[in-house]
Amino acid sequence: MAKFQRPSSLVTLVTLLVVALLLHPTSSTSRKTLNHHHHRRNHFPNGIRVMLRHVDSGKNLTKLERVQHGIKRGKSRLQRLNAMVLAASSSTTTPRQTPNGESLEAPVHAGNGEYLMELAIGTPPESYPAVLDTGSDLIWTQCKPCTQCYKQPTPIFDPSKSSSFSKVSCGSNLCIALPSSSCSDGCEYVYSYGDYSTSQGVLATETFTFGENKVHNIGFGCGEDNEGDGFEQASGLVGLGRGPLSLVSQLQAPRFSYCLTPTDDTKKSVLLLGSSENVKGAKEVTTPLLKNPLQPSFYYLSLEGISVGETLLDIEKSTFEVGEDGSGGVIIDSGTTITYLQSKAFDAFKKEFVSQMNLPLDKSSSTGLDVCFSVPSETSQVEVPNVVFHFKGGDLQLPADNYMIGDSNLGVACLAIGSASGMSIFGNVQQQNILVNHDLEKETISFIPTSCDQL
Repeated sequence: MAKFQRPSSLVTLVTLLVVALLLHPTSSTSRKTLNHHHHRRNHFPNGIRVMLRHVDSGKNLTKLERVQHGIKRGKSRLQRLNAMVLAASSSTTTPRQTPNGESLEAPVHAGNGEYLMELAIGTPPESYPAVLDTGSDLIWTQCKPCTQCYKQPTPIFDPSKSSSFSKVSCGSNLCIALPSSSCSDGCEYVYSYGDYSTSQGVLATETFTFGENKVHNIGFGCGEDNEGDGFEQASGLVGLGRGPLSLVSQLQAPRFSYCLTPTDDTKKSVLLLGSSENVKGAKEVTTPLLKNPLQPSFYYLSLEGISVGETLLDIEKSTFEVGEDGSGGVIIDSGTTITYLQSKAFDAFKKEFVSQMNLPLDKSSSTGLDVCFSVPSETSQVEVPNVVFHFKGGDLQLPADNYMIGDSNLGVACLAIGSASGMSIFGNVQQQNILVNHDLEKETISFIPTSCDQL
């Protein structure tokens, strides 16, 4: 159990509760087609560094309020993810029409997200804030002429003004890799995101700029019909999934890493493509990445169990395994705010966690989180159970700030872990101040605790 102090000053109290929750647990258990990727791998020997910012950055919100916003977004994303599983297991697709009246079949994808990456597209380059999504593959932005476009923070990309824009041929590898496409005026695509948000247009190549680095002939979707309400803060999306359409696959990056600063931090997070940072003195936990043939874009983790305090939860091993129908399993996802555990696993987690907390449950349901505790104003110390995720290959003990969130105005301390049906998701709150390294050659993922704002 871990103790934290409650200061006497109200101003200090609010700051500390909102920012840190006073939690520190102790130890416990010119224009070409796309057949050209071979030269990219060593093009940037030191990798590409991209800064990230949270979708709610710059807003006057407490940490709890940011998490609450994320939970609302996360419920929509959960529906999308579950729809993907159902679609894959039943071979269900959503028909759409091309501008020429041809029918396209559009499997659903994750979409939306919590972090934005800054890049530029075209020659000359135009700024392009994009949703970062490790749960899907396609890179796309809204393009002129738009038949249907949502309001975005930057001017809509005009391909006629870029000297490096080129449509992709229907016989190209990436056109073939699209889950749904047709051929009329080039390779036409439609990408659906489960809640009926879509991007539809033509596949093309362009020059993308990441900081000082330019990468030519990146395949992306030039979306002329984009519908949905989950992308307003961005001009498109960059998929970092495991499929051939994703940015990491097109770069042939042997690895990529990200490090997310706390949700309430004003400092930016970082994404490293093709490289990782060396963190001295940190305990690294490395676990195999699993594959689900029915959901090949997702990064599945080898989770074997969870401990609360000194208690290893009684959870059936099959709970975190991928089923024959592609259901279940545990994915790591930068686009989901909190961690969601399969309902039976969550019930066991909740029961044990509540039993070890010396605080009454808050039953007001005012926060939107599944488990909250009332924190009396006269309380000077609170003990918080340690939480350890047991992965194949090592145990990851989470900092308390990565699973408990407090708010002095409401007088609550809440668990940033929730219940879900189907698959479990390791969310971004649990990943904060941890360098998360995806080694795509070794097919492993590593967790390295560090201060992300120092990288």
